[in-house]
Amino acid sequence: MKKIALAFIAVLPLALPAGAEAQQIIEEITERFIIEGSRLNQTAAEIGSSVTVITAEDIERLGFEIAIDAIASAPGVTINQNGAFGGSASVRIRGALSEQTLVLIDGVPVNDSSSPGGGYNFARLDVENIERIEILYGPQSTLWGTDAIGGVISIITKSSEDEVGGQTFGEYGSFNSFRGGASLEYATPTSDIRLAAVGTSSDGISKADEANGNPESDGYEALTLTASGGMNFGRNVHLSSDVLWTQAETEFDSFSGGAQGSVADGNEASETEEFSANASLVADLFDGRLENKLLVGYSDITRTNFANGVQSFASEGDRIIFRYQGTMNIDDHSRLAVGAEREETSANGQETSISSLFGLYEWSPTQTFTVTGGARVDDHERFGTQTTARFAAAYNPTDHVTLRASWGQGFKAPSIFQSTFFCCGAVAPNTDLDAETSEAFDAGIDWRSPDEQATAGLTVFRQDTENQINFSFAVGGYENIAEVKSEGIEFYSSYALTNWLSISANYAFIDATDGNGDQIIQVPKQSAEFTVSITPSGPISGALLVRYNGEEQNLDGTTLDSWTRVDLTGSYQLNNRIELFGHVENLFDTDYQQILGYGTPGISGSLGIRARF
Repeated sequence: MKKIALAFIAVLPLALPAGAEAQQIIEEITERFIIEGSRLNQTAAEIGSSVTVITAEDIERLGFEIAIDAIASAPGVTINQNGAFGGSASVRIRGALSEQTLVLIDGVPVNDSSSPGGGYNFARLDVENIERIEILYGPQSTLWGTDAIGGVISIITKSSEDEVGGQTFGEYGSFNSFRGGASLEYATPTSDIRLAAVGTSSDGISKADEANGNPESDGYEALTLTASGGMNFGRNVHLSSDVLWTQAETEFDSFSGGAQGSVADGNEASETEEFSANASLVADLFDGRLENKLLVGYSDITRTNFANGVQSFASEGDRIIFRYQGTMNIDDHSRLAVGAEREETSANGQETSISSLFGLYEWSPTQTFTVTGGARVDDHERFGTQTTARFAAAYNPTDHVTLRASWGQGFKAPSIFQSTFFCCGAVAPNTDLDAETSEAFDAGIDWRSPDEQATAGLTVFRQDTENQINFSFAVGGYENIAEVKSEGIEFYSSYALTNWLSISANYAFIDATDGNGDQIIQVPKQSAEFTVSITPSGPISGALLVRYNGEEQNLDGTTLDSWTRVDLTGSYQLNNRIELFGHVENLFDTDYQQILGYGTPGISGSLGIRARF
């Protein structure tokens, strides 16, 4: 079945409707700010639950190159990376584990099924071909199934917008780093295609902190290829597909029991190949009242590690998903979506599957009030049936205020590794392992000034997770021994001082503790970000980004110091086609760590040129 699905993907034309129709859709999305991750294409004023959207314009303005840096700019989201330039990079939403966050690329789950916890490593995801990143906070299993305990990060890649167009760019910077790429797109009223490539090469820095006597640099190389396209067949039917492939080689350092963080210089390397693809068919019936969407998606990751040039570890995992969703516009006040999914996962010779049914209902008795509810049943081959539900409400008493609240449940089935691994005297894996579950509530207010010069928002949240899976030497494997309670607030604001100068800020307080009341490791209680953006009418633009990360608990019981980093980015438009750009990271050469024992770059930067045609 997998081979048939892959062949189906391979022969399909590749992305979304093109030409004038595509431009109209883009304008509608801009005007209404549709959240695709809601599965009902709700706007930010309708969705009810907390969501952050990071656009391609945001990414370019702030000079982000890797997706994890862009994601870290969202309130309530914290990151950890064990060394820059390809070091393993994880994301936590409101204190939840990184493997409790479901990551989608164009609707396809890409979490690594071969890793112990089944999380996603953001270290290799370049932003050049990302159109938008949606972060949905809190349990979203009713919408997306397993793994969505802490939230969902939905990444939408770029598709063709112009009849004929493209661009190329290149930049060179510190640590002998080069990054460059090109894209080409073509669209007609009936079809479109976009092809792109981006590559990175760097000598890097030492993964183990150089301040601890580790002078050896650890290099990084990566190449990413993407393709998207589609065909319109008339009668409101279109076929689309997206493909993303990345190959990377990362040098890293070795375990050392006596060193800080148990890491020191060593001759280690990892080769990784990642692939994801989807093909979808959308057909509208009954004069557009019923939208039917069929999707086949596939993701695969292969990892091989080397120590002193000799292979020391290898793994491969893949997943394939079949999805149907039908969305009916019942009348002007209500919509109903029903769907079914089948996901088949394999890792290192082991296989499992999960079948799902879901239903979502949206009711808008007035133009200012929207209520959404839903339920989902997931039948896991190994761990039985899980039922989850969610409710959300949004009320807009004026054009400038949105009140919202949501409640939801989540679950995460044990990974293949967790359910099959045993050691330390055990004779078999733990057969009593259960799925992790969560329940959360949040409420907030969003405000926009009448002249749209200022915005602000405040959210309070509470999330309880039960049966969290941890490794235990007592059972020689994994068991459900942990409970986590996370509560806090998130705040954001922005203000346009002039038509060319604006400021924005966000802040999060997260109190995440286990069942004993101890602070969860690698989760700062406080984090914040402040940005100054300059966009005058002339050729020059730029931004100043200040990022603060509070103290964190380390695995060994010590405390990792807080840190503040300042980044600067700018561009100069030579003409309407050619742009010079550059950025400076860690402007004041702050010495800090994201994970104990692992170094970060001091003051560094790059200069580049981009040509559009």
